[in-house]
Amino acid sequence: MRYPSIDLMRTIAIFIMVVVHFGENLSGVTVPVAGMGAPQFIFLSGVSYFLWSRGRKARGTSESELSKISVRRGLFVFCVGIAFNVFVWLPEDTFNWDVLTFIGSALLVLGVVRHLPSAILLAMAITAALVSPVLREIVAYEEYWPNKYYEYDFVLSEVVTGYFVAGYFPIFPWIALSLIGYVAARYLLEEPSAEEFRAQEPGTEEPVPSIGPIVGIGAVLLATSIGLQLIGRWGGDAIAAQPVAAKLLNGWRMFPPSLAYMLGMLGATLLLFATMHQWLDRSPARIERWKSLLKVCQTFSQYSFTIYIVHHVAHLYPLWIYGALYGEETTIFWGNALPLSASLTLAALFLVVTFWLLRQLGEKRSFGIESAMRWLCD
Repeated sequence: MRYPSIDLMRTIAIFIMVVVHFGENLSGVTVPVAGMGAPQFIFLSGVSYFLWSRGRKARGTSESELSKISVRRGLFVFCVGIAFNVFVWLPEDTFNWDVLTFIGSALLVLGVVRHLPSAILLAMAITAALVSPVLREIVAYEEYWPNKYYEYDFVLSEVVTGYFVAGYFPIFPWIALSLIGYVAARYLLEEPSAEEFRAQEPGTEEPVPSIGPIVGIGAVLLATSIGLQLIGRWGGDAIAAQPVAAKLLNGWRMFPPSLAYMLGMLGATLLLFATMHQWLDRSPARIERWKSLLKVCQTFSQYSFTIYIVHHVAHLYPLWIYGALYGEETTIFWGNALPLSASLTLAALFLVVTFWLLRQLGEKRSFGIESAMRWLCD
């Protein structure tokens, strides 16, 4: 079963990332929605894995085969992420641990833990989030970010440290969002088994899980995030004098992800996930009314992996090529190539052209990175 709400959320995430990357990389400007796309993408990796594994089991795939396919898919995404770093971010950033290498790792983790009770998965997520600040202290995180960019030496210890703690999207704390996405989908989107369905009284409707718990948790997390930011702002010098408090109440930061940022983005994503499911997926009339827009969202959602890679190529390769032809450093035009208005116009043009091309290619889904993954892994 396809859920229009998930297509909509994934489309929002990819739109945000395209706009943010064009603005930052071409103009050096951080647009207001920066940092709001990647958490959704990561959360949805858990949701999507649940739906994919459920669909495979419904088609008769054995648990053993499902585990093998999970490993192949995880390794595929991870390897594509490494190749992406080499050929798009250039070889010196091979191990910067971008979002693709993380999602590949998350798929491997989810393949191992998918049978565990939700309570244990939530405990793992909470532990990952809580232990992350401690790990950052142990590895001296700031030393890897001297100029607000992740920098490392090509030695095994630093590569491993970046993967787990210090890179752009390390395992800790980001694995928490994938785990919570999986648990949220298991609760809200689970369907009764054939035995449970047959056991229902004749004429009774399939029970629908309430969105209340997810909405409540999301609201509490979002309110806590706002409270932490207000405390940090009002505390001023008193908080700055306390090292531990200063690190916990360090505002809204994505690198490293501050406590307020993680709680706020997780809370907002949970709220969006639950409310969109209630408002859209459970209303056939509304789906019919918005079918044209949802068709657009489905197209972007189905090819989000491909679009993520292509949009980087579309705006970074001209920078690298022009920099090389200019006779200076390849990255000489990084962040100063265009005014923001031009960058955002190009971002919008990219999205329009991408949609047009995907519609021209048809709906058979026989191309793109997603198709390659299905052919090689499934």
